[in-house]
Amino acid sequence: MGRYNFRPQRVYQATTQLLSTGRLTAPPSWYNIVGNVPPPQILVRTQPIEHHRRSRTKKPSKLFQPQNITYPEDKLRREFFGDHPWELARPRVVLENDGKDAQTEDWSQIRQPGRPLDGESVVRRQAWLMENVPKISKAGAYDQARREFYEERLQEDVERRVAKEEALATGAYFGKSMLEVGMELEDREYERWREWASKEVTEAKQRQAAMYTGVDNSSMTISADDPETIAGMEDFEEDSIPAQGQESLGGMPVKP
Repeated sequence: MGRYNFRPQRVYQATTQLLSTGRLTAPPSWYNIVGNVPPPQILVRTQPIEHHRRSRTKKPSKLFQPQNITYPEDKLRREFFGDHPWELARPRVVLENDGKDAQTEDWSQIRQPGRPLDGESVVRRQAWLMENVPKISKAGAYDQARREFYEERLQEDVERRVAKEEALATGAYFGKSMLEVGMELEDREYERWREWASKEVTEAKQRQAAMYTGVDNSSMTISADDPETIAGMEDFEEDSIPAQGQESLGGMPVKP
């Protein structure tokens, strides 16, 4: 048989013989399935259907790899979300297109009933303009769709702001804003750091006093309300507070 191994193709026939001779009491779970849907007998792999002309420099090892399926809207979508990356952070309603959008949606306007306004609306609107408006360039369609998107998004923000003001006027309570929550967390972290810095200054003064007096520092106690401790705290804060965006931890160098 050469270098080809045909035994996997004869598994069904071999199992049938074992069942007929009684060496197998019950057929395997795959026996009926393989009998109804037998494996192919062709040992040569067929090349996948090419959607575009294959380049001559393609390696033979990549002959049987399927080609990427691309659509004209992919470039428009990549351009829009590249200019507006924060649109990807907005909550989205995942809707599967059934291929019949042309029957239910009219992209002659960017606002569609029952569909939220998002980046996909800009892509669909731009594609409609490029296809239906004569003598319009890709950049011109993109600018027009983007301008309409900005106007609609501004209208949504105004309506949301007015609705919140009306609700507050009637006694509604929305809780703390994200800015207030962030300020509270920052104040809490600063108080924790201040307590840690006060303890570090106190221990540093105790060690420094023990070096010159020869007294064990475990018997010395310095109150955090001591004027010298408070002054040391202020100097310590000025020297050890890091720049904005860095972790607020540090130490005071102790000189013998």
